[in-house]
Amino acid sequence: MADGKKVTILDGALATELEAAGLDLKEDPLWSARILQTNPQAIKNVHARYLCSGADVITTATYQATVVGFVKHLCLQSEEAVLLIQSGVQLAKEAVDEFLSESKSSDREKPRVAGSIGPYGASLHDGSEYSGNYVERMTKEELKAWHRPQLQALISAGVDLIALETVPSQKEGEALVELLREFPNSKAWLSFSVKDEQYISHGERFDDAVKFALESDQLVAVGLNCCPPNLVSPLLRAANKKKGSERGWIVYPNSGEMWTRNAGWENKPVDNQLAKFAVEWKELGAKWIGGCCRTTPADIAELRDILKGNVSA
Repeated sequence: MADGKKVTILDGALATELEAAGLDLKEDPLWSARILQTNPQAIKNVHARYLCSGADVITTATYQATVVGFVKHLCLQSEEAVLLIQSGVQLAKEAVDEFLSESKSSDREKPRVAGSIGPYGASLHDGSEYSGNYVERMTKEELKAWHRPQLQALISAGVDLIALETVPSQKEGEALVELLREFPNSKAWLSFSVKDEQYISHGERFDDAVKFALESDQLVAVGLNCCPPNLVSPLLRAANKKKGSERGWIVYPNSGEMWTRNAGWENKPVDNQLAKFAVEWKELGAKWIGGCCRTTPADIAELRDILKGNVSA
């Protein structure tokens, strides 16, 4: 087993753990972002579990936390909405500080906090982050204007980096990377949602869609998230033929369960697909690996053990 110190371990699903704790997020237009207001300690508890499981990065509960959304669904003023977004960063930072103060491991680097930004489609609450069908009617400037307040709030709150995630189209990806230039001291990763072994959700080829992103000095990684694990390797192989392996990929797929808008996730046990494929992803150039929907702290702990060479895959 190759040494895994160069792989950064991400956390897993937040909403899955909140629901396991008894919180009802189903059909909520704010999803887990509502819990920032109603039960912030529950979010902090999830962060703590992922830290204890070995995550090097924890992601804030701000995927669907937007000023417009909080004003509409929580009846907040704009200034209050910004503060609520920023509270997600504070919760994550507190979780990291408390973990380090209680940790007995002297060789553990300080985990980083990534500020989550979902695509415009996530705010529509209709699954369009997995189609990107809205980009035809929006300009890049309109997309940048939508994302700017959330990005500004997270950066002002002091995140270590930004997670631009589940982006369904090249156009929105380009808008986000252009917007990031307005904050030249900030770093981010960009991850697309994909629909099969070749194409991102809106229909562009993955190996073509990542080209512009690989030229950005502000992106620490480019890749994909929230797709079935078996799609990851074919996508990376195709993209590697065009880019080489200088820039590390980021991959954090879901559990492999199926989701439909009406029925939700199929409630069936799935073996830890992250652990099954992790070594292969690393060999294909993935330097940031974690989980998305329906993955758990136990999955992340097993993932870390395999990548660190403690157990065999």
